[in-house]
Amino acid sequence: MSHAFHQPATRKEDLRLITGAGKYASDWNLPGQAYACFLRSDRAHARIASINVERACAHRGVLEVFTGEDAVRAGYNRPFTFIAFTGRNGAKIIVPERPALAHGRVRFVGEPVAMVVAESALAAQDAAELIEVEYEDLLLVVSPHAALAAGAVQLHDNVPGNVPLELERGDAAAVEAAFARAAHVARLAVESTRVTPSPMEPRACLVAFDGGDESYTVHVCLQGMNMMRRQISLYTGVPEEKLHVVAQDVGGGFGQRSSVYVEYAALMIAARGLGRPVKWVSTRSEGFLSDTHGRGNLISGELALDRDGKFLALRIDWITDMGAYLTASGPQGHIRNTITCMTGVYRIPALYGRYRVVLTNTAPVAAFRGAGRPDIAYLVERLVSHAAYEIGMDPVELRRRNFIPPEAFPYKTPTGSTYEYAELEACLDKALVFSDWKGFPARKTQSAARRKLRGIGVACVIENTGAGMFSKDQIELEAGADGGFTAYSVSHSQGQSHETTFSMVIAGTLGVPIEQVRIKQCPTGRMLIGNHSGGSRTMVGAGSVCKIAADRLIEHGKALAALELGAEPSQVEYAHGAFSLRADKRKVTFADLARRQPVSVTGEGSFGTTFPNGCHIAEVEIDPETGVTDIVSYVAVDDCGVVINHAIVEGQVHGAITQGLGQVFGEKIIYDGDSGQLMTGSFMDYYMPRAGMLRNFRLEEHPTPSRVSPLGTKGMGESGCTGSIPALVNAVIDALRPVGVRHLDMPMTPARVWHAI
Repeated sequence: MSHAFHQPATRKEDLRLITGAGKYASDWNLPGQAYACFLRSDRAHARIASINVERACAHRGVLEVFTGEDAVRAGYNRPFTFIAFTGRNGAKIIVPERPALAHGRVRFVGEPVAMVVAESALAAQDAAELIEVEYEDLLLVVSPHAALAAGAVQLHDNVPGNVPLELERGDAAAVEAAFARAAHVARLAVESTRVTPSPMEPRACLVAFDGGDESYTVHVCLQGMNMMRRQISLYTGVPEEKLHVVAQDVGGGFGQRSSVYVEYAALMIAARGLGRPVKWVSTRSEGFLSDTHGRGNLISGELALDRDGKFLALRIDWITDMGAYLTASGPQGHIRNTITCMTGVYRIPALYGRYRVVLTNTAPVAAFRGAGRPDIAYLVERLVSHAAYEIGMDPVELRRRNFIPPEAFPYKTPTGSTYEYAELEACLDKALVFSDWKGFPARKTQSAARRKLRGIGVACVIENTGAGMFSKDQIELEAGADGGFTAYSVSHSQGQSHETTFSMVIAGTLGVPIEQVRIKQCPTGRMLIGNHSGGSRTMVGAGSVCKIAADRLIEHGKALAALELGAEPSQVEYAHGAFSLRADKRKVTFADLARRQPVSVTGEGSFGTTFPNGCHIAEVEIDPETGVTDIVSYVAVDDCGVVINHAIVEGQVHGAITQGLGQVFGEKIIYDGDSGQLMTGSFMDYYMPRAGMLRNFRLEEHPTPSRVSPLGTKGMGESGCTGSIPALVNAVIDALRPVGVRHLDMPMTPARVWHAI
């Protein structure tokens, strides 16, 4: 399946972004704006005995100091979560209150306690240091196991046992019966470590209040205007039509920019109370403390096999650490996505999972690139390789025996999801060739001669993408008198290059040069329905609607051109921006029509879930004297359906693989167990992957068109994380197995690897 889309040499937005002409959240300014600074809790769990703001209020340039009393008075203390699951016995998730500024109690280091608003940012910062807070320390828990222990301190009075939700999915009886007749059971307990997404752009927000119509304008970094507006409305009670969300460029998102933050609500209180715009720009240190974290899952898994190596059942026990408060997206993604893909790429007749959502005295957790998909892939693929080793079978052969075959698609899993068509074995076969799997023994021998340990790891993965919280996606497309076309979208790029890919789809459908198409994201004054950019959904949703809108614009243009040409619409032909009659040399262009009247249409569509998949093979070499791991080869063969722009797809995969290796080899958020202090609060303490770590990689495609998307596309933005984490860990364990190491948790730092050896 192919489309006549253009393949531009560069991305349309690149020149603006790399020359410093972009406009990010901190670049917005309004006349008469004031500046905010937040005083944050310096302890993990304590009662607030008193707050004295007198000295801060008297500081030069200070306009006002706001505290938790102001937040409670405004009613900004009722968070929400989008989770639709019910727990045991039909119980609903318990969502504890969280004021925009802490009131009565703090529950993690970095929680905002007070907000100073002043004439300058420096004055606000100086005054914040003058606020006197008296705390009464409480016992604390920073690990899920500690929070679940008998007698553990309770973070919230209405959340017994620190568990706001516990649920089960699958057939426990069928799984138990399968385990009873199994010839072998493989068992592993793994940790998908807590990390911080660390977008390049720190958070920032500028809020203005209009007393005339009681509306707010919020300039903020985001992943979609509708998602942000809906969340602000749900948290504050301000009607959506009274909220105008504005953004232009966003420097990275990774799920961390999809949630509303309490600081934005606090700024709304200040803007309304002072009658002036109020701006806040976060520091990187604040980001480590208060931006949402990702992952943070403790998972135990058991895989039952028969004598021939066929999978019989999978049983998992899943503990997800949500931090001190529930976020809008945190529980939903970590549970829904893992249930959807619990069977991986394999026919496993019986599945059962037990899930516990746990609260701890740490920063809240939300979505992070993959949101549960890399975690379930990590467990399943580690279990499969572990089982292969235990039963003495080649890990590739064990996978082949259990793949869902092409003829079984669409495949309904035991937990209720339906996979669309995939060619799993074909992806594996390509990856084996490109990685020279057969030549690995010789390379291992060569490494051994140099006193190095060499390992190879494979991961075959699948993930669900394309879903969203809004019922449909809309794109408004209009023709201009200048011959150009402008498309309006409520999904928002944070580096995924919507301006290029959307333009390619529209230009290819209209048959015009890509330079004639403009993309306007986050348009004000246009109440379009649509989802944010997250969960690898944008090209499946908004991207598909770009084609639908372009087709509709052509049909609308034919009707208008027929009136101009004095003919029936059926007699009008269209090509390359112009309309003509079959037996007539007269022509009329979109630009001609637009000079006479507005020429605009709204395209819309509702789409289901797509299932991109692929095979990743990593090869590593370890120096046993230092524990340093070198990634000597990496191959990824991915099926993301029809590819619109190969360079952008490769960039997405490359970036996601690098984020995955960051988690595998170093990234981990660490809190001190006694004090609850963040030990990894800067890039001096928190490891980030370097460009040179992934030198030898090959990215290939094996597209099978999706029937869900009119474009035939499947999601792509997160697959690199989903495949790289299990592939790299399997490779490291394969290298370490000859020296007696059967399992090692992430991060596999040189020190940890050396100690294991």
